Amino acid sequence: MGVERGILGRPLRGIIPPMITPLLDRDTLDVAGLERLIEHILAGGVHGLFILGTTGEAASLSHRLRHEFIDRVCSQVNHRVPVLVGITDTSFVESVNAAQKAAQAGADALVLAPPYYFPAGQPELLEYLKHLMAELSLPLFLYNMPNRPRPGFERDTVRAAAEIPGIVGIKDSSANMLYFHQLLPLLEERPDFTLLMGPEQLLAESILLGCHGGVCGGANLLPRLYVDLYEAACARDLPRVESLHKAVMRVHATIYSVGQFESSFIKGLKCALSCLGVCNDFLAEPFHRFREPQRSQVRKYMEELGILGENPIVSL
Repeated sequence: MGVERGILGRPLRGIIPPMITPLLDRDTLDVAGLERLIEHILAGGVHGLFILGTTGEAASLSHRLRHEFIDRVCSQVNHRVPVLVGITDTSFVESVNAAQKAAQAGADALVLAPPYYFPAGQPELLEYLKHLMAELSLPLFLYNMPNRPRPGFERDTVRAAAEIPGIVGIKDSSANMLYFHQLLPLLEERPDFTLLMGPEQLLAESILLGCHGGVCGGANLLPRLYVDLYEAACARDLPRVESLHKAVMRVHATIYSVGQFESSFIKGLKCALSCLGVCNDFLAEPFHRFREPQRSQVRKYMEELGILGENPIVSL
């Protein structure tokens, strides 16, 4: 393991948005849109950026485009906040290649979910992590996101993995609060180990229970809302937590609810950002951007929430 960069907190705390990947077509970045998106998110006071995750459509992008994306994001962010780079792949070698590109570009940490397609057993995953860490020069966060289609990191696997030098935390996107509670005792044993919540609907309660932060997709669109909720929960300002949590749930019930497929939350985010003039809303195939009437429905919801108006109900 190399020396960790000083910008990466141990544990890492705050809102670390899983950034979308702005595209012009199936293998071309929307460079101008990417530049605007980064500044839009950072202006909201976030505590880091996570690129090439699920919300970033990483599994649908070419390795060439992923590497270009890493370079452009790290160059523009320029260490203002930590940049975490997803390296999940079905190929061990490609995960290592992405990790090397991230280190060269100046990223601060890596994020890894279990390889998808053929489910691995827990002993195989632990051995895989040991072999992988021997090849990496940056700290690594585990990414627990079972059933897409891949196994999750079971509690005992996480506990064992936390003893491997360089593995510094986990993002839990299981939406399983029983599993989350199983992870909490690990923080007492390893106070420098980071626990981050994926589903933003669970952000408030997870912070109140001792989680360190959230990887909230909605912070692409409304970064200040999620930062405010995180800070209110840290301060245990329960009336403000309740109010801000309701705003988060309104976003989920409106912009994320358009369409009928599992990809709708990404389509909704990209569509809303396009409506704001931030970036293009092209999605990597086999998915496609919202068309009429879905785009009109997203605009209608944005107007109802005040995102497109002069007196916003939820903060940009």
